[in-house]
Amino acid sequence: MAFRLVTLNLNGIRSAASKGLVPWAETVGADCMGVQEVKAQAADVTGRFDAIAGLQGHFHFAQKKGYSGVGVYARKTPSDVIVGLGHDEFDAEGRYVETRFDTPGRKLSIISCYFPSGSSGEERQAAKFRFLDVVYPHLLSMRGAREFILVGDVNIAHKEIDLKNWRGNRKNSGFLPEERAWMTRLLEEAGVVDVFRQLNPHPEQYTWWSNRGQARAKNVGWRLDYHLATPGLAAKAKRESIYLEQRFSDHAPLIIDYDFSL
Repeated sequence: MAFRLVTLNLNGIRSAASKGLVPWAETVGADCMGVQEVKAQAADVTGRFDAIAGLQGHFHFAQKKGYSGVGVYARKTPSDVIVGLGHDEFDAEGRYVETRFDTPGRKLSIISCYFPSGSSGEERQAAKFRFLDVVYPHLLSMRGAREFILVGDVNIAHKEIDLKNWRGNRKNSGFLPEERAWMTRLLEEAGVVDVFRQLNPHPEQYTWWSNRGQARAKNVGWRLDYHLATPGLAAKAKRESIYLEQRFSDHAPLIIDYDFSL
């Protein structure tokens, strides 16, 4: 039994496709792939990207064109698909899609989620904090009801090991004390597991690089993309990799293999 789960912030599905996303997806052997920042509407995706590599897509699109949007591509047909968090502000932005694979005796969700970035200024940082306030109790209640793996761009580097220039970023969005404390609370109090870190304790493991100053070539990066899982599923994680050979966006795919099947 093996379940391969990929997460990738596309920075635009059409852009990523022009850089070889689809042929790569056909070789990677994913059972599910969570994508973020689709930056497209249903009309752009239908007939073109609604299925990739034998995986059927399930999406939450933003109302605003060319903005945000998430999806889960799944080999198996979900028993249910939940689009949005039930919160108007963030549901308008297309940030959450949950695919459920429930069977008698097991409730299991694969979620793709795109947390807001606060880097453009105080207004968006305030929205990011509001999102954290919404998503924490949501995940806490889910944690009591079902197994899940949330994949996505969380836009938070949790610890100093998770970004190259941590000293210079302590007052910047993505590494603010309040954001890091939220992540600590999710992992320690809510009991959700940062699966990549469970498997890989090493430094310089990044999934996002600025487009400025040869950051990617110099590996001056941040680890912003996560698999966040309930403990039972996290315990089944066996192998992790960050795919760096090809570049589809400013993020790299994060791949984790689990010892279970849907």
